[in-house]
Amino acid sequence: MQIKRITISDYHLVIPLFNSYRVFYKQPSDLDLAGHFIKSRLQNNESVIFAALTNDNGEQTPAGFTQLYPLLSSVKATRNWLLNDLFVDAAFRKQGIGEALIKMAMEFAGNNGATYLKLETAADNYTAQSLYEAIGFVKKQAAGSFLVYQIQL
Repeated sequence: MQIKRITISDYHLVIPLFNSYRVFYKQPSDLDLAGHFIKSRLQNNESVIFAALTNDNGEQTPAGFTQLYPLLSSVKATRNWLLNDLFVDAAFRKQGIGEALIKMAMEFAGNNGATYLKLETAADNYTAQSLYEAIGFVKKQAAGSFLVYQIQL
């Protein structure tokens, strides 16, 4: 498995995963919408995306992705990051891909001067909560039907 930062030239790799992520959160499947959204974020330099890719007979198969959005702090004069999206295809779960993507996000954020990485997850997504807490994220608060986690870098 390889974790790669996605650029505009290879954004197509994460479209099916992003679409599946949206469906997981009860949105209708729409590959065109997913493609436009991902492409726009990258073209406008509004997010950073990492994808986990497996190599099957020379073909790169996307197994999971994470998308980060910048959070700016005026007081601390820093750019921190919101790990907004994390998704691993069902065929690749329980293989450490989610953890590897989170650790890549943490490394990226830390190497770029961030003091923390923040994320939200559904209050009933117990699998994700277990993973975040095992990595060292601390539950900060509840925001409606979502929980907010943060890790200091």
